[in-house]
Parts: sequence; C-alpha cells; structure tokens
Amino acid sequence: MRKHDEGMDITPDVLLRAYEIGIFPMAESAEDPALYWVEPRLRGVIPLEGFHLPSRLARTVRQDVFEIRIDTRFDAVIAACAAEAPDREQTWINARIRRMYGALFDAGHAHSVEAWRNDRLVGGLYGVRLGGAFFGESMFHIERDASKVALVHLVARLRAGGFRLLDTQFVTPHLASFGAVEVPRREYRRLLDAATREQGDFFAWPRMGVSGAQALEGLTG
Repeated sequence: MRKHDEGMDITPDVLLRAYEIGIFPMAESAEDPALYWVEPRLRGVIPLEGFHLPSRLARTVRQDVFEIRIDTRFDAVIAACAAEAPDREQTWINARIRRMYGALFDAGHAHSVEAWRNDRLVGGLYGVRLGGAFFGESMFHIERDASKVALVHLVARLRAGGFRLLDTQFVTPHLASFGAVEVPRREYRRLLDAATREQGDFFAWPRMGVSGAQALEGLTG
C-alpha cells in the first residue's frame, strides 16, 4: 500500500487512471482522512460467464421482491455502505472517499444499483465503470437478500452491455458463493487491459423497469 497525502485532492481523471493501471484507494477507517493506494497480489473477480446463482436466490429474483433502480440515490447508497452494520463494525469508506466517488458519479463513471421495497431503499451496491470493466466497491443491505438481488441485476446488466470484467477487489466467502475467484496480479492486468480497451454499455438496459425474469434471462442468454 502507498499512502496518499491527505491534503491533496484526487480528481476523477486521476482516479480513473488509477483503476486503469490496477490500483484503487482505501482508508484505514471512516475517521482516518488519509488514503492508501492498494494493488492486491491476488485480485478478486467474478467471471461474468461463470456467475453462480443459488436456486433460492433465483426464486427471490424472479418474484420481484425488490424493485431495482439505477443511479437514483447514489449518495444514499455510498452512505449506507459507509455506515456501521451488525456484520460490519468498521468501514474503509471515509469522507474523502464519499466526495471522490460522488464527483466520479457526477462525471458519469460511477453507478449505483439499488434495491427498493415499498418505496424504501433497502439494499444495493456501487462501483466504477471504465470501458468494458466494472469495479465493484461496496454493498449493503437492511433487508435479507437485497444486496444479493442487486448483484444479480448488476451481472445481468453487465452481460447485456458487453462488459468483459467484474472486479471485486478481494474475495470474501460471500462473494465466493457467487463464483468469485482470485487472480494473480499479472493475469489480472492482462484481463484489465483487454477489458478497458472495450466499451461496455451500462445502459443497454433502462435505469428502471427491468424485471427479475429479464435479469435471469440475461444470465443464461
């Protein structure tokens, strides 16, 4: 890890360049204003053609328990990802991270996939888009399966838009259950270079109105 001076701003262009060469920023905690550039020796990725969907979750997706919206409450999603939760006492998302990715969202390169129920935001994820690569940053849920359904819709959307790479930074047991694998740094850079030379269409599907059945078809089509 390489520390970044806490007094210097990281512009959207600098942040995108960092992703393009395989590094990303993190903070030690929400209270620490300093950022660190991270380049894992083993990088987590979810192969878009090898996404594993448990049958119970597939039923939840098909039943449209949650309404999926895109980019309607990005600030709320990143705030929820930064908040303490029963399964997450600390977070690496500090105020600088929130400002930086908010600026990246305003520039059209960051996106949120949101799970709503009864017009209430109950889960979701956010990440960065660059060419044909999508870099998943964080997810949250306050209702069971909400973030998982958002992930299913993300993967289907990326497949529909011709993306080549879904980066998860690291592999957790939770992500491994969906098919995430660790890739050595050299192999990751090869995948990254190929993906960023492409141009994925994140809005091949509309921002709202994609049903669970359509998402499931997108995973098998």
